[in-house]
Amino acid sequence: MPIINRIHEFADDVTAWRRDLHRHPELQYDVHRTADMVAQRLKEFGCDEVVTGIGKTGVVGVIKGRKSTSAKVVGLRADMDALPIEEETGAAYASTNKGVMHACGHDGHTSMLLGAARYLAETRNFDGAAVVIFQPAEENGGAGARAMVQDGLMDRFKIDEVYGMHNMPGMPVGSFALKSGAMMASSTRIEIEVEGTGGHAAKPHLCVDPLIVAAEIATSLQLIVSRNVDPLAGTVLSITQIHAGTAFNIIPDRVYVAGTLRTLDNATREQAEIRIHEVATGIAAAHRCKAHVTLTTGYPVTENHPEQTGIAARVAQEIAGAARVDTAMQPSMGAEDFSFMLLERPGAFIFIGNGDTAGLHNAKYDFNDAASPVGMSYWARLVETVLPIA
Repeated sequence: MPIINRIHEFADDVTAWRRDLHRHPELQYDVHRTADMVAQRLKEFGCDEVVTGIGKTGVVGVIKGRKSTSAKVVGLRADMDALPIEEETGAAYASTNKGVMHACGHDGHTSMLLGAARYLAETRNFDGAAVVIFQPAEENGGAGARAMVQDGLMDRFKIDEVYGMHNMPGMPVGSFALKSGAMMASSTRIEIEVEGTGGHAAKPHLCVDPLIVAAEIATSLQLIVSRNVDPLAGTVLSITQIHAGTAFNIIPDRVYVAGTLRTLDNATREQAEIRIHEVATGIAAAHRCKAHVTLTTGYPVTENHPEQTGIAARVAQEIAGAARVDTAMQPSMGAEDFSFMLLERPGAFIFIGNGDTAGLHNAKYDFNDAASPVGMSYWARLVETVLPIA
């Protein structure tokens, strides 16, 4: 595997950065320590420009190539935030922030991009400019990518193409996966309040029981996927919360139902959202209840652009070998706010193998440091490929 020699030489430093970040996880936009550490490192590496506060707490570093005949600029993005999960890894570098941990590997994403920035600032073996983007608030609908875009990221730094990367447990270390087109799903938050008339559980005939109606709505919503949506269109509808009641012998007045809708194209999302309204309000009305439906569209479909996907695939094959790069992977029904950047500029998102580890968003998950040299080499070669010296 052609890992770049210089990257091998400072892999231990990258591991130390990663484990420091893992000890000190931060949520959403409150990534102040992480952002300060990133900015300090970028300045130490000799980046031509380091800007903080983009999208509230995002950090951007600009690295100019040793030739400037090309005005082309490529953006590389990593996310910085953690998750509200109590860590159970038992690692010596486990989180010191109770109830918060890097359960999705953003500590690894940040440290890999820092390592690549160090290499690129040292070698500058490209023509144009590389912009390294450290983004807050990817998790839990924070939409930090959108915040950075709205803060002028693409125009201010004149970014022409943008690329992202995420680790994937279950894929071998040293492997990659991507596809052209829809790579990850859109997300819509579902919230339904079912309103009835509560009372004593011994006299249900004097009540209008919203709990039974909420249960019927939760079950019937599954028919949207199985009977209303094209079976070949990737769609997932999951009800994940039902909250009601205060005592065993009281029928409540209201029931709160919540969940998520994931789709791989906008037309299917719009169709499913219409049916959610119709099913919930129709069932409630049939049983003398009211259903108040709130649908909040979260992240759009993460859709890779064909030309940039081809470039990313070729670079990954150079690093890992063709047999270890899946260029036609099955799309993920997870959502990713890098999609906002891909709406603004052509680019591609790629998965990198994390090995046989616990899954993402799991209390026992940990980023695999063995993947770091692979990811850093990918970033470095990507810049040198997109911005070649003639």
